[in-house]
Amino acid sequence: MEEEEEARCFLGRFVEDFPAALEEDSPLPVNPLSRKVSQEELLGESLELGLRLLAARDAPAGLSAVLCQAALSQLLQNDLSPFHCLQEAEADHKEEQKVVLLEAVAVQRLFLNKLINVALAWHQNFPKLPPAPSRFLRCSVHAIKNTRRKMEDKHVALAEFNQLFGIQDGVERAYYAVFDGHGGVDAATYAATHLHVALSKQEALQSDASTAFKTAFKHTDDMFRGKAKRERLRSGTTGVTVLIQGQEMTVAWLGDSQALLVRKGQAVTLMDPHKPDREDEKQRIEDLGGCITFMGCWRVNGTYAVSRAIGRSITSNKNKEHQICMESLFSLPLTLE
Repeated sequence: MEEEEEARCFLGRFVEDFPAALEEDSPLPVNPLSRKVSQEELLGESLELGLRLLAARDAPAGLSAVLCQAALSQLLQNDLSPFHCLQEAEADHKEEQKVVLLEAVAVQRLFLNKLINVALAWHQNFPKLPPAPSRFLRCSVHAIKNTRRKMEDKHVALAEFNQLFGIQDGVERAYYAVFDGHGGVDAATYAATHLHVALSKQEALQSDASTAFKTAFKHTDDMFRGKAKRERLRSGTTGVTVLIQGQEMTVAWLGDSQALLVRKGQAVTLMDPHKPDREDEKQRIEDLGGCITFMGCWRVNGTYAVSRAIGRSITSNKNKEHQICMESLFSLPLTLE
């Protein structure tokens, strides 16, 4: 009842700020991540936009998740063709492709209006919400950019994974991730926005979380490569992700981002980060036609200080170089006590 009262109080405050839908020419209360999005990217970017808006107003996390999920479900029932703009992607070696993009500001105004309308309806007639997680997972976050001009890293802490995606299979889930960007923040932001969305769609999520993670990582990389071609982006990111699913925790990583588990005061090794000087990584890269050289630090093909990553700064126009860095990722399931 305390959670319901907190949710009701927030809705009362929210509808005071947004008593009606946004006007067509009014500015958005939060800025979209992109100017144009593909229809597949719309899911992650809309959820990110909604969660950011609600978090700025101190919404309860569980309510934020279900509000965004309800608004997105309504958005996807709309005819989005009025927001289409055709843009020709760069031609690959075989054929030219046309990518259907959406004008982000216009379509996200529609999404935010769906969110406002859901909040108005729930304020008038509060629904029965999906059950909150039965256990409380405490999470603290600290981030520093060190000597870089801008922060290039991103993190995600999502204890309401099921509520955000409308999953009702009886298995509680929480998702956490850190993405270490390089050459800019675009790849890290993209992975933080879309990887958990891709993961939620995997049929193997409950039965084989490792396979689900591998597919989600590769799919997110493919999506970002498309965006990088369209917008001439050159950034990349390593990443480490954790999915707590019932009593099992799965850790998946790409590159040299790391996670550490402390159990009853003792450190438990979860992973061996991918680095160019790791013997098996060196052998794998050489077998694929690459090389490892020392130039102040160990580098792939004399350029990259990480051996695996999402994004364009770890790739070139050569498919083989991309294969070197995305050939596979490792994941480790661990039973919680």
